[in-house]
Amino acid sequence: MANIFKSSIGKKLIMSISGLFLILFLLLHLTINFFSVIDSITNDFGAPDGLFQMGCDFMSLPIITVMVPILALGFIIHIMYACILTISNLCSRGGYFRYKVSSNAKTDSWASKNMLALGIIVLGLLVFHLTHFWADMQLQEWMGKEADNPYDLLTTTFGTWWQVAIYVVWFGALWFHLTHGFWSAFQTIGWNNKIWIGRLKVLAYIFATLIFLGFTTVAINSYMEALKIGA
Repeated sequence: MANIFKSSIGKKLIMSISGLFLILFLLLHLTINFFSVIDSITNDFGAPDGLFQMGCDFMSLPIITVMVPILALGFIIHIMYACILTISNLCSRGGYFRYKVSSNAKTDSWASKNMLALGIIVLGLLVFHLTHFWADMQLQEWMGKEADNPYDLLTTTFGTWWQVAIYVVWFGALWFHLTHGFWSAFQTIGWNNKIWIGRLKVLAYIFATLIFLGFTTVAINSYMEALKIGA
């Protein structure tokens, strides 16, 4: 059994399971963040009983807080095995420029050939994001201090156009990463017949676009709210 996880298939399985776990987190994270947009529409942005505030309170529950280290472990495992598989593929296929041949498969999309580079961009900007939100909210609560107001964090983080631009680049890299990673994860766990693989590829673009547009809307909406405050 242990030999399975040492094989290429086993490593891909670990990557797929950890990737699906992170996809679920993205959906939860987007849902809670999008509450801030709804608060703006209902004129409850900044209200103590606003949907976004309630969502942040939910994320502060002990059972959710315990999930943070598990989530971090999921990221580490996903990134670690991504590097292992990429290095293995580079060695077996003749280096980084292995795709510059006349027999390129049609399934070799730009995203599939650059998953590691996209992953590095996503990871780098994730660290940038954690220093803005997690460090000022959950980390503060872990240390027994009062967390910053989540609405203030939104308007501060997205208070300048260049920070919004950085985040949009992040969301764009995430879009490319998901268009391949979403269906590839399901393919690895067995949903790889001719009927489902086509459906999953369509769902991958729908899901990736939903994530991109959702988070981008949150960023732009927060920027607009910051302008109102500064006016």
